[in-house]
Amino acid sequence: MAEMRAARFDGYGAPEVLYEGRAPRPEPGRGQVLVRVHASSVNGGELLMRAGRLAPLTGRRFPKGIGIDFAGEVAEVDAQVSGLAVGDRVWGTVGRAGGSATAEYVAVRPEQVSLSPAGLDPFQAVSLPAGGTTGITALRDKARVRPGDRVLVRGAGGGVGSVVVQLAKAMGTHVTALAGARNLDFVRGLGADEAFDYATTGPGELARLERFDSVIDIVATDLPAYRRLLAPGGRMVAVSFGSFASVLHILGSQVLGRRRTIFFSGNPKTALLADLAGYVERGEVRPVVDTVHELTDIAKAHRALEAGGVRGKHVISLL
Repeated sequence: MAEMRAARFDGYGAPEVLYEGRAPRPEPGRGQVLVRVHASSVNGGELLMRAGRLAPLTGRRFPKGIGIDFAGEVAEVDAQVSGLAVGDRVWGTVGRAGGSATAEYVAVRPEQVSLSPAGLDPFQAVSLPAGGTTGITALRDKARVRPGDRVLVRGAGGGVGSVVVQLAKAMGTHVTALAGARNLDFVRGLGADEAFDYATTGPGELARLERFDSVIDIVATDLPAYRRLLAPGGRMVAVSFGSFASVLHILGSQVLGRRRTIFFSGNPKTALLADLAGYVERGEVRPVVDTVHELTDIAKAHRALEAGGVRGKHVISLL
């Protein structure tokens, strides 16, 4: 069986468990496409998975691969697939179907990919799918923002937050960003109308401002305090599990009926990826890449994301 290079780990733990290894090269099944991956990125959920915090869901069979999103080129297409051809430049995610995107090849269903925006190299392109599709869903579909709304983005400097700020501005909202001190000018440059240092500006200080119509929370800790910043009828959308207390708060919000705190698990399809490409091609969203790492440095990339202070995405090259 043909093999490929892939990020692997043989047990849960610190970033050092990750290494560049070999894995069987996937064959496209019925109704699938095979993508030659040029780049993948590091996402917050992968840190939790690697550390074993999702072990009840991911199990204890090793070795495991890792990676959610990818940008690359169609290498093979099953005869039943239409609309894609060998050589097409695509981006996408492995989604709930499973798989490991930080590898030289990935086999996916055609609805998991879309043509990537013109003019982006694979490192720029892969910085956008996970954060961008999450942002569109959070703002447009869950918070249902409208032009003129006041939106608070918590965790605005990272791979998801940096895209959410741009999308919120493109949707005509007034954006207040919470980020680290060194990233305040950076998030203002992405379109934030106001930017505050999260270390010195908490819910108490923000309460002195006008109430928010939506809070998009990428940090997902201390959710009740930030929910109190909402205007009547406002909605908080948490896009990660920051702590067990956050999970309980989200579940309680659903059960108790007010549903003002919303969580969703992303599984983007072609239409949503195409919507994101439209924002990029209109110049409303631009990629933000913190660092491009070689596959041999996958552990270093995870350490860097865990250390915080990120501007955009840490990207893994598979070229």
